[in-house]
Amino acid sequence: MASKIVGLGMYAPPKKLTNLDLEKMVDTSDTWITERTGIKVRHIAEPGTANSDLCDKAARMALDDAGVDPADLDIVVVGTLTPDMPFPSTACFLQAKIGATQAYGMDLSAACSGFVYTLSVADALIRAGRGKKALVVGSEILSTVVDYTDRSTCILFGDGAGAAVLTECPEGEGVLSCHLHSDGNLWQLLQCPGGGTVHPYSPEMMEQRLRSIRMTGNETFKHAVLKMVDVAGEALDRSGVCIDDVKLFVPHQANLRIIQVVGKRLGIPEERVFVNLDRYGNTSSASIPIALAEAKAQGRFAAGDLVLVVAFGGGLTWASALMRM
Repeated sequence: MASKIVGLGMYAPPKKLTNLDLEKMVDTSDTWITERTGIKVRHIAEPGTANSDLCDKAARMALDDAGVDPADLDIVVVGTLTPDMPFPSTACFLQAKIGATQAYGMDLSAACSGFVYTLSVADALIRAGRGKKALVVGSEILSTVVDYTDRSTCILFGDGAGAAVLTECPEGEGVLSCHLHSDGNLWQLLQCPGGGTVHPYSPEMMEQRLRSIRMTGNETFKHAVLKMVDVAGEALDRSGVCIDDVKLFVPHQANLRIIQVVGKRLGIPEERVFVNLDRYGNTSSASIPIALAEAKAQGRFAAGDLVLVVAFGGGLTWASALMRM
Protein backbone atom coordinates (compact mmCIF):
# COMPACT_ATOMS: atom_id res chain seq x y z
CA MET A 1 0.00 0.00 0.00
CA ALA A 2 0.94 3.65 -0.49
CA SER A 3 -0.64 6.84 0.88
CA LYS A 4 -2.56 9.73 -0.62
CA ILE A 5 -3.76 13.13 0.56
CA VAL A 6 -7.54 13.13 0.96
CA GLY A 7 -8.02 16.39 2.86
CA LEU A 8 -6.28 19.77 3.22
CA GLY A 9 -6.72 22.66 5.62
CA MET A 10 -4.99 25.83 6.73
CA TYR A 11 -5.24 28.61 9.28
CA ALA A 12 -3.63 32.03 9.61
CA PRO A 13 -4.20 34.28 12.64
CA PRO A 14 -6.38 37.31 11.84
CA LYS A 15 -3.85 39.93 13.01
CA LYS A 16 -1.73 41.23 10.13
CA LEU A 17 1.67 42.89 10.00
CA THR A 18 2.09 44.85 6.78
CA ASN A 19 5.15 46.37 5.20
CA LEU A 20 3.81 49.79 6.20
CA ASP A 21 3.69 48.60 9.81
CA LEU A 22 7.31 47.49 9.57
CA GLU A 23 8.32 50.90 8.22
CA LYS A 24 7.42 52.27 11.66
CA MET A 25 9.46 49.62 13.48
CA VAL A 26 12.77 49.37 11.60
CA ASP A 27 14.70 51.17 8.87
CA THR A 28 12.94 49.70 5.86
CA SER A 29 10.22 50.48 3.32
CA ASP A 30 7.37 48.79 1.52
CA THR A 31 9.22 49.21 -1.80
CA TRP A 32 12.46 47.72 -0.46
CA ILE A 33 10.71 44.70 1.06
CA THR A 34 8.50 44.05 -1.96
CA GLU A 35 11.32 44.28 -4.48
CA ARG A 36 13.63 41.96 -2.55
CA THR A 37 11.17 39.41 -1.17
CA GLY A 38 7.75 39.76 -2.79
CA ILE A 39 6.15 39.87 0.66
CA LYS A 40 3.43 42.41 1.50
CA VAL A 41 1.68 41.00 4.59
CA ARG A 42 2.33 38.49 7.39
CA HIS A 43 -0.12 37.04 9.91
CA ILE A 44 0.85 37.28 13.58
CA ALA A 45 -0.57 35.23 16.46
CA GLU A 46 -1.79 37.09 19.52
CA PRO A 47 0.30 36.73 22.70
CA GLY A 48 -0.69 33.64 24.65
CA THR A 49 -1.58 31.65 21.53
CA ALA A 50 -0.12 28.13 21.50
CA ASN A 51 1.20 26.52 18.35
CA SER A 52 -1.24 23.66 18.94
CA ASP A 53 -4.10 26.20 18.75
CA LEU A 54 -3.11 26.94 15.16
CA CYS A 55 -2.63 23.23 14.47
CA ASP A 56 -6.11 22.57 15.85
CA LYS A 57 -7.83 24.93 13.42
CA ALA A 58 -5.92 23.74 10.35
CA ALA A 59 -6.37 20.09 11.35
CA ARG A 60 -10.14 20.37 11.79
CA MET A 61 -10.43 21.97 8.35
CA ALA A 62 -8.39 19.15 6.79
CA LEU A 63 -10.39 16.47 8.61
CA ASP A 64 -13.67 18.03 7.47
CA ASP A 65 -12.33 18.21 3.91
CA ALA A 66 -11.39 14.53 4.09
CA GLY A 67 -14.58 13.42 5.84
CA VAL A 68 -12.46 11.67 8.48
CA ASP A 69 -13.37 11.48 12.16
CA PRO A 70 -10.43 12.37 14.46
CA ALA A 71 -11.11 9.19 16.43
CA ASP A 72 -10.26 7.19 13.28
CA LEU A 73 -6.75 8.64 12.99
CA ASP A 74 -3.81 6.33 13.67
CA ILE A 75 -0.95 8.81 13.32
CA VAL A 76 -0.40 12.50 14.11
CA VAL A 77 2.87 14.12 13.01
CA VAL A 78 3.61 17.83 13.52
CA GLY A 79 6.49 19.60 11.83
CA THR A 80 7.55 22.71 13.74
CA LEU A 81 10.50 24.67 15.10
CA THR A 82 8.26 26.61 17.53
CA PRO A 83 6.59 23.92 19.67
CA ASP A 84 4.23 24.58 22.55
CA MET A 85 6.89 23.29 24.97
CA PRO A 86 10.17 21.35 24.86
CA PHE A 87 7.93 18.47 25.94
CA PRO A 88 5.28 17.12 25.69
CA SER A 89 5.22 17.25 21.92
CA THR A 90 2.88 19.63 20.14
CA ALA A 91 1.45 16.54 18.44
CA CYS A 92 0.29 15.25 21.84
CA PHE A 93 -1.42 18.55 22.62
CA LEU A 94 -3.05 18.49 19.17
CA GLN A 95 -4.14 14.88 19.63
CA ALA A 96 -5.96 15.85 22.83
CA LYS A 97 -7.56 18.96 21.34
CA ILE A 98 -9.08 17.21 18.32
CA GLY A 99 -9.94 13.97 20.12
CA ALA A 100 -7.66 11.65 18.15
CA THR A 101 -7.92 9.08 20.93
CA GLN A 102 -6.56 6.13 18.94
CA ALA A 103 -3.57 7.91 17.38
CA TYR A 104 0.06 8.12 18.38
CA GLY A 105 1.81 11.44 17.88
CA MET A 106 5.24 12.95 17.43
CA ASP A 107 6.96 16.21 16.48
CA LEU A 108 9.62 16.58 13.82
CA SER A 109 12.09 19.45 13.49
CA ALA A 110 13.43 20.21 10.01
CA ALA A 111 12.78 23.99 9.90
CA CYS A 112 11.23 25.08 6.60
CA SER A 113 11.45 21.53 5.21
CA GLY A 114 9.32 20.33 8.10
CA PHE A 115 6.12 19.57 6.22
CA VAL A 116 7.78 17.48 3.50
CA TYR A 117 9.72 15.60 6.18
CA THR A 118 6.53 14.88 8.15
CA LEU A 119 4.70 13.88 4.97
CA SER A 120 7.49 11.42 4.21
CA VAL A 121 7.40 9.96 7.73
CA ALA A 122 3.62 9.51 7.65
CA ASP A 123 3.79 7.98 4.17
CA ALA A 124 6.49 5.53 5.32
CA LEU A 125 4.50 4.56 8.42
CA ILE A 126 1.40 3.84 6.35
CA ARG A 127 3.46 1.82 3.86
CA ALA A 128 4.95 -0.13 6.79
CA GLY A 129 1.50 -1.00 8.12
CA ARG A 130 1.82 1.20 11.23
CA GLY A 131 -1.50 2.89 10.54
CA LYS A 132 -4.07 3.57 7.84
CA LYS A 133 -4.95 7.23 8.45
CA ALA A 134 -2.53 10.02 9.31
CA LEU A 135 -2.78 13.71 10.10
CA VAL A 136 0.27 15.70 9.00
CA VAL A 137 0.65 19.32 10.15
CA GLY A 138 3.17 22.07 9.56
CA SER A 139 2.67 24.91 12.02
CA GLU A 140 4.71 27.85 13.30
CA ILE A 141 4.49 30.90 15.53
CA LEU A 142 7.68 32.43 14.19
CA SER A 143 6.84 35.82 15.68
CA THR A 144 8.09 34.35 18.98
CA VAL A 145 11.61 33.89 17.56
CA VAL A 146 11.88 36.97 15.33
CA ASP A 147 14.09 39.92 16.30
CA TYR A 148 12.01 42.93 15.29
CA THR A 149 15.08 45.15 15.45
CA ASP A 150 16.82 43.14 12.70
CA ARG A 151 15.50 44.48 9.42
CA SER A 152 17.13 41.69 7.39
CA THR A 153 15.02 38.96 9.02
CA CYS A 154 11.97 40.54 10.67
CA ILE A 155 10.48 41.39 7.27
CA LEU A 156 10.37 37.74 6.22
CA PHE A 157 8.46 35.66 8.72
CA GLY A 158 4.83 35.09 9.67
CA ASP A 159 2.65 32.68 11.65
CA GLY A 160 0.29 30.01 10.38
CA ALA A 161 -0.57 26.33 10.07
CA GLY A 162 -1.39 23.89 7.31
CA ALA A 163 -2.58 20.29 7.53
CA ALA A 164 -3.15 17.24 5.37
CA VAL A 165 -4.98 13.97 5.99
CA LEU A 166 -3.43 10.86 4.45
CA THR A 167 -5.04 7.47 3.94
CA GLU A 168 -3.70 4.26 2.45
CA CYS A 169 -4.14 3.69 -1.28
CA PRO A 170 -2.83 1.29 -3.95
CA GLU A 171 0.80 1.70 -5.03
CA GLY A 172 1.13 4.13 -7.95
CA GLU A 173 -1.44 6.56 -6.56
CA GLY A 174 -0.99 9.39 -4.08
CA VAL A 175 2.55 10.03 -2.81
CA LEU A 176 4.81 8.68 -5.54
CA SER A 177 8.13 9.54 -3.92
CA CYS A 178 9.72 11.61 -1.15
CA HIS A 179 13.34 12.74 -1.01
CA LEU A 180 15.01 14.09 2.14
CA HIS A 181 18.47 15.65 2.58
CA SER A 182 20.46 17.61 5.14
CA ASP A 183 23.93 19.09 5.63
CA GLY A 184 24.77 19.95 9.23
CA ASN A 185 28.07 21.52 8.16
CA LEU A 186 26.09 24.53 6.94
CA TRP A 187 24.01 25.05 10.11
CA GLN A 188 25.36 28.56 10.71
CA LEU A 189 23.71 29.97 7.58
CA LEU A 190 20.24 29.77 9.14
CA GLN A 191 19.78 29.26 12.86
CA CYS A 192 18.08 30.16 16.12
CA PRO A 193 20.92 29.53 18.58
CA GLY A 194 19.34 30.23 21.97
CA GLY A 195 17.03 28.23 24.19
CA GLY A 196 18.63 24.80 23.89
CA THR A 197 21.52 23.15 25.68
CA VAL A 198 24.19 25.15 23.84
CA HIS A 199 22.76 28.49 24.98
CA PRO A 200 20.27 27.68 27.78
CA TYR A 201 17.70 30.22 28.89
CA SER A 202 19.29 32.99 30.94
CA PRO A 203 19.05 36.79 31.22
CA GLU A 204 22.28 37.06 29.20
CA MET A 205 20.93 34.82 26.44
CA MET A 206 17.81 36.96 26.13
CA GLU A 207 19.77 40.23 26.24
CA GLN A 208 21.94 39.02 23.37
CA ARG A 209 18.80 38.08 21.40
CA LEU A 210 20.10 34.56 20.88
CA ARG A 211 16.50 33.29 20.93
CA SER A 212 15.99 34.90 17.51
CA ILE A 213 16.39 33.79 13.91
CA ARG A 214 19.75 34.60 12.35
CA MET A 215 20.48 34.24 8.65
CA THR A 216 23.31 34.79 6.21
CA GLY A 217 21.10 35.92 3.37
CA ASN A 218 23.23 35.72 0.23
CA GLU A 219 24.71 32.30 0.98
CA THR A 220 21.33 30.93 2.03
CA PHE A 221 19.84 32.17 -1.26
CA LYS A 222 22.51 30.37 -3.31
CA HIS A 223 22.14 27.08 -1.47
CA ALA A 224 18.33 27.28 -1.56
CA VAL A 225 18.26 27.60 -5.34
CA LEU A 226 20.80 24.82 -5.97
CA LYS A 227 19.31 22.36 -3.50
CA MET A 228 15.69 22.92 -4.50
CA VAL A 229 16.46 22.46 -8.19
CA ASP A 230 18.46 19.29 -7.47
CA VAL A 231 15.86 17.68 -5.20
CA ALA A 232 13.04 18.56 -7.61
CA GLY A 233 14.96 16.80 -10.37
CA GLU A 234 15.49 13.82 -8.08
CA ALA A 235 11.73 13.43 -7.60
CA LEU A 236 11.06 13.66 -11.33
CA ASP A 237 13.81 11.19 -12.21
CA ARG A 238 12.72 8.66 -9.58
CA SER A 239 9.15 8.66 -10.88
CA GLY A 240 10.08 8.71 -14.56
CA VAL A 241 8.23 11.92 -15.39
CA CYS A 242 9.30 15.27 -16.81
CA ILE A 243 8.49 18.76 -15.65
CA ASP A 244 5.90 19.11 -18.43
CA ASP A 245 3.89 16.35 -16.74
CA VAL A 246 3.60 18.39 -13.52
CA LYS A 247 0.33 20.28 -13.21
CA LEU A 248 1.43 22.45 -10.29
CA PHE A 249 4.77 23.22 -8.65
CA VAL A 250 4.48 24.25 -5.00
CA PRO A 251 7.81 25.48 -3.59
CA HIS A 252 8.49 26.61 -0.04
CA GLN A 253 7.34 30.22 0.18
CA ALA A 254 10.51 31.96 1.38
CA ASN A 255 11.38 34.59 -1.20
CA LEU A 256 9.86 35.41 -4.58
CA ARG A 257 13.26 35.70 -6.21
CA ILE A 258 14.21 32.19 -5.09
CA ILE A 259 10.91 30.81 -6.39
CA GLN A 260 11.35 32.55 -9.75
CA VAL A 261 14.94 31.35 -10.23
CA VAL A 262 14.07 27.76 -9.26
CA GLY A 263 11.06 27.73 -11.59
CA LYS A 264 13.13 29.10 -14.45
CA ARG A 265 15.91 26.54 -13.96
CA LEU A 266 13.38 23.71 -13.86
CA GLY A 267 11.75 25.05 -17.02
CA ILE A 268 8.23 25.25 -15.62
CA PRO A 269 5.98 28.14 -16.75
CA GLU A 270 5.08 30.78 -14.14
CA GLU A 271 1.39 29.96 -14.41
CA ARG A 272 2.10 26.47 -13.04
CA VAL A 273 4.11 27.76 -10.06
CA PHE A 274 2.02 28.46 -6.96
CA VAL A 275 2.88 31.63 -5.05
CA ASN A 276 1.13 33.10 -2.01
CA LEU A 277 4.00 34.46 0.10
CA ASP A 278 2.89 38.02 -0.65
CA ARG A 279 -0.02 37.40 1.78
CA TYR A 280 1.69 35.22 4.41
CA GLY A 281 5.44 35.72 4.30
CA ASN A 282 7.67 32.79 5.18
CA THR A 283 5.75 30.51 7.55
CA SER A 284 8.46 27.84 7.58
CA SER A 285 6.97 24.33 7.88
CA ALA A 286 3.46 25.73 7.36
CA SER A 287 4.14 27.31 3.98
CA ILE A 288 3.67 24.28 1.71
CA PRO A 289 0.48 22.89 3.35
CA ILE A 290 -1.04 26.39 3.42
CA ALA A 291 -0.21 26.70 -0.28
CA LEU A 292 -1.65 23.25 -1.06
CA ALA A 293 -4.90 24.08 0.76
CA GLU A 294 -5.25 27.37 -1.11
CA ALA A 295 -4.36 25.75 -4.43
CA LYS A 296 -7.08 23.15 -3.95
CA ALA A 297 -9.63 25.82 -3.02
CA GLN A 298 -8.69 27.76 -6.17
CA GLY A 299 -9.02 24.71 -8.39
CA ARG A 300 -5.35 24.75 -9.38
CA PHE A 301 -5.24 20.96 -9.57
CA ALA A 302 -7.76 18.15 -10.06
CA ALA A 303 -7.90 14.46 -9.25
CA GLY A 304 -5.13 12.62 -11.05
CA ASP A 305 -2.90 15.68 -11.52
CA LEU A 306 0.76 15.56 -10.55
CA VAL A 307 1.85 18.09 -7.92
CA LEU A 308 5.51 18.61 -7.02
CA VAL A 309 6.44 20.19 -3.69
CA VAL A 310 9.96 21.32 -2.78
CA ALA A 311 11.33 22.80 0.44
CA PHE A 312 14.56 24.19 1.88
CA GLY A 313 15.37 25.26 5.44
CA GLY A 314 17.77 25.57 8.31
CA GLY A 315 19.93 22.59 9.10
CA LEU A 316 20.51 22.87 6.25
CA THR A 317 17.64 20.67 5.11
CA TRP A 318 15.95 20.25 1.75
CA ALA A 319 13.26 17.89 0.49
CA SER A 320 10.76 17.13 -2.25
CA ALA A 321 7.69 15.03 -2.84
CA LEU A 322 5.84 14.14 -6.01
CA MET A 323 2.16 13.33 -5.58
CA ARG A 324 -0.73 12.30 -7.78
CA MET A 325 -3.60 14.17 -6.24
